[in-house]
Amino acid sequence: MLKINYSIFKGLILVVILSSIATFISIIPIIKNLGLSPLVIGIVIGIIYANLLHHKAPMSLQSGITFSAKKILRFAIILYGFRLTFQDILTVGFDGFLVSLTMLTTTMIIGTYAGIKFFKLDRDTSILTASGASVCGAAAVMATEPVLKADDAKVAIAVSMVVLFGTISMFLYPVMYEGFIKDATGFLHMTPSQFGIYVGGTIHEVAQVVAVPASIPNTPEVMAHNAVIVKMTRVLLIAPMLIILGLILSFTSKTEDRNKKLTIPWFAVYFILVVGFNSLHILPINVVNYINKTDTFLLTMAMTALGMGTIFSKFKTSGAGAFYVALLMFVWLVVGGFIITKVIIT
Repeated sequence: MLKINYSIFKGLILVVILSSIATFISIIPIIKNLGLSPLVIGIVIGIIYANLLHHKAPMSLQSGITFSAKKILRFAIILYGFRLTFQDILTVGFDGFLVSLTMLTTTMIIGTYAGIKFFKLDRDTSILTASGASVCGAAAVMATEPVLKADDAKVAIAVSMVVLFGTISMFLYPVMYEGFIKDATGFLHMTPSQFGIYVGGTIHEVAQVVAVPASIPNTPEVMAHNAVIVKMTRVLLIAPMLIILGLILSFTSKTEDRNKKLTIPWFAVYFILVVGFNSLHILPINVVNYINKTDTFLLTMAMTALGMGTIFSKFKTSGAGAFYVALLMFVWLVVGGFIITKVIIT
């Protein structure tokens, strides 16, 4: 699947080195407690490289960097399926699935429409920012990029919004639970089970979802369990979302060529097949764990490479609009997600 020629190796080695640094930084206790994944750290390191060292680096490195940002990215998204099983999704029932589906769909529509119509963002930045908020943060942004064939700078904008508002969520949600949701009555009251579904259905990154229940003293196990499973259900939904997005983009294309092939992200189809295979529990747990660790590093490589193609001057004009649309989606996730969870989970 991954065909590599000699000219790619120099840039590939550089990406591996920077990704290794990102991985090391991510395990430092203070960084780990903040819920910052190596993917996020990788893109930051990549952006620093792009804006301080890129003009001094030889052009021979570029092919390896591009290979990491495109080919390795698709392969890593496919392997991401080993983190899921269909049995896990069944444990939270149809209600948990409905919360995930509703929040993904509404957030994606709100973010894309508001970005284009109200905040005058370009199509790609709007969709990328919306996908990051509606599905699973940085990984969703990266998975959406191949469908759009978007510029690396636009990917960086979307990821930065995920990091900003996802980090705010990590501090806000425990305060809401302990401050007024836990002790309130009537409309605001949430059980640990409901709150877990609310967290999983509305917070951006998987790591951030894990961090919220962990930061609440004496957290019932059901809260953390529901949060993670509902979040991973949103992750699974990225595959049909990307397929539908590809079909929509094909049908709405301005090209006059009626014979144009439909844009189907096949890596998303393979992702679902991997989830199905993983659901059979054929591979031992230790092998699956090793695959997931390897996949995390591959995703870090892809994110680092995307950052290495991000020059600040390319997206100065889009930053404010992206912030406002991300803020709008954040408000919807917190407020709208709370209401939807309360309506569905009785």
